[in-house]
Amino acid sequence: MKRIPFLFTVLACLLLVTSVSAQKKNVNSTYVEVLYFHSKQRCMTCKAIEKVTGETLTQYFAQEIKAGKVKYRVIDISLPQNQEIADKYQVTWSSLYINQWRNNKEQTNNLTEEAFANAHNNPEKFKTILHQKIATLLR
Repeated sequence: MKRIPFLFTVLACLLLVTSVSAQKKNVNSTYVEVLYFHSKQRCMTCKAIEKVTGETLTQYFAQEIKAGKVKYRVIDISLPQNQEIADKYQVTWSSLYINQWRNNKEQTNNLTEEAFANAHNNPEKFKTILHQKIATLLR
């Protein structure tokens, strides 16, 4: 008879832990992933895209990066270990993606055109574009 209350207690604890664990997963299930792809050879604009993207993230999203709400990856597509992700996004040269992940579903946003149009010649405009896009996706 003493085993039944003990089993109920164990079962209640397991349900509580499972519930708390599920809540934690849901809290971190939305994040923004910034992916900058480049090859071995890079022009001044390609280098500016990486530089301005990094500056924007540091200036506006340091807390979100620390909390895991924004993730930044620089990916050299000339390396064999990065071939799978390059294939996934179908990139063959420098590219910039700002993607929202919500409940394990990805919404991709290709900002390559904006990056090449502004990163080198108008970095402040590029920072504004990045800042607005990331802030919108974090909501």
